[in-house]
Amino acid sequence: MADTFKALMMNEIEDSKVAAAIEDVPVADLPEGEVDVRIEHSTLNYKDGLVVDGNKGRLARKFPHIPGIDLAGVVEASTDSRYAVGDRVVVTGWHMGERYWGGFAERARVRADWLVQVPEGMTTRQAMAVGTAGLTSMFALMALEQQGLKPGGDKPVLITGGAGGVGSVAIALLSRNGYTVAASTGRPELADYLTQLGAHEIVTREELSEESSSPLESERWAGCIDAVAGSTISKVLRQLERGASVAACGLAGGATFDGHIMPFLLRGINVLGIDSVTMPYEQRVVAWDRVAKELDLALLDEITSGCSLEDVPAQAKAILKGQVKGRLVVDIG
Repeated sequence: MADTFKALMMNEIEDSKVAAAIEDVPVADLPEGEVDVRIEHSTLNYKDGLVVDGNKGRLARKFPHIPGIDLAGVVEASTDSRYAVGDRVVVTGWHMGERYWGGFAERARVRADWLVQVPEGMTTRQAMAVGTAGLTSMFALMALEQQGLKPGGDKPVLITGGAGGVGSVAIALLSRNGYTVAASTGRPELADYLTQLGAHEIVTREELSEESSSPLESERWAGCIDAVAGSTISKVLRQLERGASVAACGLAGGATFDGHIMPFLLRGINVLGIDSVTMPYEQRVVAWDRVAKELDLALLDEITSGCSLEDVPAQAKAILKGQVKGRLVVDIG
């Protein structure tokens, strides 16, 4: 086993700024943890873009730091009886890549409680094509179903940010489960892509950003998975049918929104917060098993592109500008 491993390392420079560079890192510098993983793949999420492109939002606080909130690979050493050498494992969430060293590296040492076995029939690359974004989509679907959402209704389920990571997997999942899906996007040129995923209707971002003085509008959606927030969720809340829910799981359009109490009082709608960072192990296992069974993995492969560790800084800028379509896997091992 080599004494060093390659990683994308963030270092502080003058005036509290940070910069990313590929470095050879001593294995002895790995943090405490029960399981050593040889990383085969990671993925690029919006949070990763913020950290790598200057640590916008100050998500990382200690340096030097390895970003990457997701990783999948093979166990190389373990002091925990639940995991053996050779096991294929995946880690998402738990503030990895923010508070703790993450997946943009050839090696990681993590806490055993963070790990989940990669489901049978799924490769580690496919697990990263799902990643935090896809797992969040499944958590959102599970939350909506717990509130009574079922396929076969006369109104579609709306997915906002349809061309992004959460949105792309959500469209594919819901369509495969028999739901009629409407997809919102600010990139109308991607309409064919969204239709390929299973969207039955394309809604422009502008349509969901129009200001309205009315506390209630025509009931249009059976439910919503929202990765945008801001003015978009304000509009959606006014358009949900009675008793429907919106699963809120992102803030690409802003961290706040202006709302009206009437949709809650007169239609009994619900806002469901989706926390994919610290979701308990048992629910993660259920979600991963459902993804492996219910997501069209061939379609997932079609909407997945790859990049190298060296490409990550440029791709971080692209994802923050909304220029990444579908899922972007970082191929490491």
